[in-house]
Amino acid sequence: MSEKVYKVLILCTGNSARSILGEVLFNVLGKGKFQAYSAGSKPAGKVNPGALEWLQAHGHSLEGLRSKSWDEFSALGAPSFDFIFTVCDNAAGEVCPVWIGHPTTAHWGIPDPAHVGGDAARRAAFDKAAEQLAHRIRLFMQLPFETMDKLALKAQLTAIGRTQD
Repeated sequence: MSEKVYKVLILCTGNSARSILGEVLFNVLGKGKFQAYSAGSKPAGKVNPGALEWLQAHGHSLEGLRSKSWDEFSALGAPSFDFIFTVCDNAAGEVCPVWIGHPTTAHWGIPDPAHVGGDAARRAAFDKAAEQLAHRIRLFMQLPFETMDKLALKAQLTAIGRTQD
């Protein structure tokens, strides 16, 4: 019997930096137990060069990464998600589509590294954003979420989103 693969959607307004990092980190750290996607309410249309630089510098594949609308994931035939995380404050406050399967959702706000000026400062901001995401993803993966009731799980995910990494 094969183990369940949990589907995760990471949302941010532009889907160009934080949500892209989250998608890749979930897929890498999840080691096949998670299949992550990312999207935005108002996609930028391209992945931020700083995110691509960070991913490449850390040995992650860039294959298939693109900035996309959350409409792709609310249409018929889209994956049914188990978890949805917003990683920017704008997306957390927006009215989201109705997601198939009523996934558990949480806000994991991460400061936007894309708007930091200066090359060294921007690289440091991307390092910090990726570290925060990876830390929260690891905390999440330690939870016995398969056996938790939905309210307890929601409370734990909210607490993870408030962690100061």
